[in-house]
Parts: sequence; C-alpha cells; structure tokens
Amino acid sequence: MIDLTGIISISGQPGLFKIIAQSKNGIIVEGLADKKRANIHATTKVSTLSDISMFTTGDDKPIEAIMTSIYEKEKGGAAVDNKADDKAIETYFAEILPEYDKERVYVSNMRKLIMWYNNLQTTGSLKLKEEKAEGEEKTKVAKTTSETKVPKKAATTTKVKTSTGVKKTAGVRKTGTA
Repeated sequence: MIDLTGIISISGQPGLFKIIAQSKNGIIVEGLADKKRANIHATTKVSTLSDISMFTTGDDKPIEAIMTSIYEKEKGGAAVDNKADDKAIETYFAEILPEYDKERVYVSNMRKLIMWYNNLQTTGSLKLKEEKAEGEEKTKVAKTTSETKVPKKAATTTKVKTSTGVKKTAGVRKTGTA
C-alpha cells in the first residue's frame, strides 16, 4: 500500500500539502510542488488523504489501496492525464477499480484522484508502506523494553543535622560567599 500519512488537501487551495508542524492557531504545511510553507488556521477545512475513501458496490475502498493499484498498473509511472475527456477517464478508472459505484462516484472525483496521484508521482512522494511481520515487531518491542529496564544506582546522600538546626549535606563543600 502507498503511504499517505501526513499528506493533506486543503479546501480552496490547489495541490497537495505535507504537514510540517503544529502552530498555536493551526498547522504549518509545505506545498509538495512548490515547497513553500504556510500557516493554515484551525478553522480551515483540511482532509488527510489517508482518511478518504471511494464508494464501491461493497465496502468503501480507501484511496491508499486505489493509488496502489494505479502504481502497480503504471509500474510507478504517471497515470492518464486528468484533463482527458470523460469517457477516457471512466474507462481508465474502471480498469483500476472495476467495482466502483457508478451512481455515487462522479467523473470529477476520478479526475481529482488521478490528479493527486500524478502530483505525488512527479514530486517523488509515492512511497510504499513498509509492512513488517508481527513476530519481528514483538521481538523489537521485547528488546527495547529489556534495554530500558536497567536498574539505576540510587544517589545516596546522607544528611547530618548541625547544631543550629540547618540540614547540611555530607561530602559537599561550600565555596565562595553567599
């Protein structure tokens, strides 16, 4: 599957953005195409690509899976031009996702998905998720927990009460004037 974590679409602004940091009033993003940073307020409508899915005749299919099928079909290359005619877009999309719901998925949705894929492909942001076996993760977790549970030596300081009632730490010399 293609890794789309941290990549967002902002309503009213063209292109895709990568989340850089969180600011006081929103988030700081960087455009994938132009690498310009901007502060996006918390009231702006933002959609993460990893949360978007498309309607199918069965369960909804996440965009990550659809982009993975485009990636495999094109062998990592660019998809069809998103400005092609409607019939070409529909036939291309039917090859990628044959079970899409023809009543609820519009050509504009297909165009936007193909445009996003081409943007990610041209900027080099198409990365496959690294899938690890569960056994490898468990052994890594066990190693890190055993390494962090090393007992530390407790700091032993003995405190001696002086004649004036002021506590004084044994072994520490006071230098200078206060």
